[in-house]
Amino acid sequence: MNQPLICMTLTGKTLEEDYRLVRKYEKQIDIVELRVDHLNEDEQLYAKRFPSMINIPCILTIRRDVDGGLFTGSEFSRTTLFGRALAFADPDKTKNFAYVDFEEDYHVPSIQDAAMAFGVRIIRSCHNMTEPILNLREKCDSMRKTGYEIPKIAFMPKSLSDVANLFREGEAMTQYEHILCAMGPEGFPSRVLPVFSNSYLSFVSPEEMLANTNAIGHIDPITLNKLYHFKDITKKTNLYGVIGWPLPKTSSPAIHNHGFRKIGIDSVFLPIRSPNVYEALNFAEKMSFKGLAVTSPYKESVMYYLHEQSPEVIQIGACDTIIRKNNHWVGHNVDCLGFKHALTDFIGNFNLKRKKVAIIGAGGTAKAVAYVLKQFGAKVCIFNRTIEHAQNLAEKYGFEYCQLDQNCVEKLDEYSTLIIQATTVGMGEDSSSIENDPISFYNFRGNELIFDVNYYPSTTPVMKRASTAGCRTCNGYRMLEYSGHEQFRLFTNKEYEQ
Repeated sequence: MNQPLICMTLTGKTLEEDYRLVRKYEKQIDIVELRVDHLNEDEQLYAKRFPSMINIPCILTIRRDVDGGLFTGSEFSRTTLFGRALAFADPDKTKNFAYVDFEEDYHVPSIQDAAMAFGVRIIRSCHNMTEPILNLREKCDSMRKTGYEIPKIAFMPKSLSDVANLFREGEAMTQYEHILCAMGPEGFPSRVLPVFSNSYLSFVSPEEMLANTNAIGHIDPITLNKLYHFKDITKKTNLYGVIGWPLPKTSSPAIHNHGFRKIGIDSVFLPIRSPNVYEALNFAEKMSFKGLAVTSPYKESVMYYLHEQSPEVIQIGACDTIIRKNNHWVGHNVDCLGFKHALTDFIGNFNLKRKKVAIIGAGGTAKAVAYVLKQFGAKVCIFNRTIEHAQNLAEKYGFEYCQLDQNCVEKLDEYSTLIIQATTVGMGEDSSSIENDPISFYNFRGNELIFDVNYYPSTTPVMKRASTAGCRTCNGYRMLEYSGHEQFRLFTNKEYEQ
C-alpha cells in the first residue's frame, strides 16, 4: 500500500467558498471531497464545475442525513444531482471528478456505469454514526461489487477496543485499496495513523469549517502535517502518547513531536482519549506504544497496572509517565520535578520554609505538589471537597487539611501566602464563569501568590480574578514543559533540545 493521502472535506455553502479554502490549503493536502449536501440548493446544480476550478483530485459526495450528511431530499433528487455532476465528461480528466462516493445501498446502474466509463473511481461507503462495525474485512469484501470500488467504512466506536480492532483488521487488508475511519474522540488515532491500517486516505477539514465536522473528529490539515508530521509516519515509526479523559486539549504532542523532530527520532506522540484507563493501556499495548504520559483522571488508577514503580511514584502515590519495558509498564513521576522547577522560576529567591501554603485539591497532581512543598519546608494545608482525601494526603506529610467550601475562608486566608490550584477545575473553560473558579468564595487581598497547574486557557478563572486584585499569578505551562522534557529523556534516553 502507498502512503495514505490527506483528503480535505469541503462543507462550504457555495462553490466559491470551497474554492478559496482549496487555494489556502492546497499545499497541505492531496485530494478534496466536495460535500454537495452542504451547498446551498441553487449551488448544488452547478457542482459539475468544481473540479475544473481547482488543480487537485476531487471526490463527489452527496451525503444523506441518515449517514451523517445534510441531504434530506428523495433518492430520485439525489440521483439527478449525481447525474448532473457526472454527465458530459470533459476529455481532460483533470476537469472531472476523480472519485464519487456511493453508499453501499445505492445502486443505480446508469449512474455507476457512467462513472466507470468516464474513469471516475467509485468509493463504496458504509457509515454507522452510533455503533462500531467490527467485521471490517468481511464487510469491505462484500461492498466491492465490481471488484474495482474502494470500500470505505466509518463508524462511531464504543471504546478503544473497537479502534484497536480497526487497526488489527486493516493491517491484514493488503489486497485492495480501502478507507477505514473511527469517528469521535476515541477514534482520533485512526486519523493520524492510517498507515497502520493500510487506509487509502485520512479525512481532515479546514480550520474554518471544523464546526461542521467536529462531532465526528476531524482535525485541520495544518495540525495533521505540522504537529503530527503525517507524511513522515511509517509502520516503523515509534508510537508515544498521552492518556486521559476527556482530554479536550493538550500541549504534550507539540512538546514531544518537536523534540523528536529536532534530534531526528522516527517517533510520533498523540492523544489517546478513553473514559477507561484499562482500555487506554490495552490499546497502547496492542499498538506497541513505547511510552505514555498519564494525565487526569488516571494518575492514581494507572498504578494498579504497573509492574515496576519509581521511588517517586511510591512516595507520592501518583504516576504520570509510563514506559513499556519487557512487555510490562514501568511507572515514573515527573510532575514533582516539573512543579519544583516551575515554582522556583515563579517565586525566585522567596524562601518557603515555614511559610503557610494552601494546596487546592488532593488528586494525582496535588500529591506531587505536596511532595515538593514538603521538601521546601513549607507549612501546608490541603483543601479539598472530599475531606477524607484531604486528610489522607495531609497526614502523610504532617500537614493540615480542611474541607473546601465557603466555611474554609478563614483557614484559606491563614494559608494564603502561596495558593497552589491543583485541580482540573477551570481547564479549558470559560474564564468569566464563576463555576470554573474552585475558590470563588475567597476574596483576594492582592498580596497572595497564585500558581494554577492548569495551562489552558493561559489565564484561568481563578488567575483572572486574582490578577484583578493585584496578585502575582502563574499558570502551569512551564510545569508542563519541564515535566515533558523529563518524560522525553525517559522515553528516548536523550536530552530534550528546544
